[in-house]
Amino acid sequence: MTISEKINSLKQEKDVVILAHYYVDGEVQEIADYVGDSYALAKKAALVDKQNILFAGVSFMGESAKLLNPSKHVYMVDDTAGCGMADMINAEQVKAVRKQYPDAAVVCYVNSSAEVKAESDVCVTSSNAVKVVSGMEQKQIYFIPDSHLAHFVAESLPEKEFIYHDGYCPIHQMIDNESLVRAKEKYPNALVLSHPECAEDILKLSDFVGSTADIIKFAREDMAQEYIIATETGVFHQLKKENPNKQFYPVNDCQICMDMKKVTMEKIESILENLEAQKEIILDENIMEQAKKPLEQMLVLAK
Repeated sequence: MTISEKINSLKQEKDVVILAHYYVDGEVQEIADYVGDSYALAKKAALVDKQNILFAGVSFMGESAKLLNPSKHVYMVDDTAGCGMADMINAEQVKAVRKQYPDAAVVCYVNSSAEVKAESDVCVTSSNAVKVVSGMEQKQIYFIPDSHLAHFVAESLPEKEFIYHDGYCPIHQMIDNESLVRAKEKYPNALVLSHPECAEDILKLSDFVGSTADIIKFAREDMAQEYIIATETGVFHQLKKENPNKQFYPVNDCQICMDMKKVTMEKIESILENLEAQKEIILDENIMEQAKKPLEQMLVLAK
């Protein structure tokens, strides 16, 4: 029996659904029940009928799944897999800004801890941020923690006034202008598809800007044959799977999130074999009650 067959068998035996982000390794994506970006997985987490959720991703994703499924057991494939961006904001910082700007709505990128979500008015993802913020009645927006995504949203909504935090994704931050210019020179026929977590100078050189799922959709529907991809390289698995005759190139060799790569087939097999002994995600009840509200508000405004 192969490791994939063993995992599939254990999933059924233990009543487990596996949710995987596009940034984990391709072989993990293949055995997952659902693969998506953070928005798709947040929606799916609220609908799954299995009693146990195993999240192949990083910590804030597992917390979001628990917030939307409080009665279910949620486990991480690797509970040390964190998010550098999420660590750049904390609840006390949010409280301090609220005091300074009492009329501002706190818009929290889903890449954040449950404690930070609990201090926020609504969550957003890169897929729905513009739509959600445009639907809010407040004019003043404190957007946390990613400054690049905040500026991208602000450009689309000039009627809003934005207060920025200085957070960023370390992986997208390493996708630099010089490397992109070189890649465009090397592949002159390639379109540049970028994630809005990239810096503004990268987005200005891009042919398309969108979430991971949006990038995959664009490549699937577009007629070009070559693409330079400015986001984490885990997405290449789905891009190549859907477009076997197209070519995809990274901007540089720094587009790898080592926390996402902590998720392996061997760890999944080991967890499923001993699920009853695993440490599940447990959140403070007050935090859960408060943090669930902005997530639910996101799902309403993003419809």
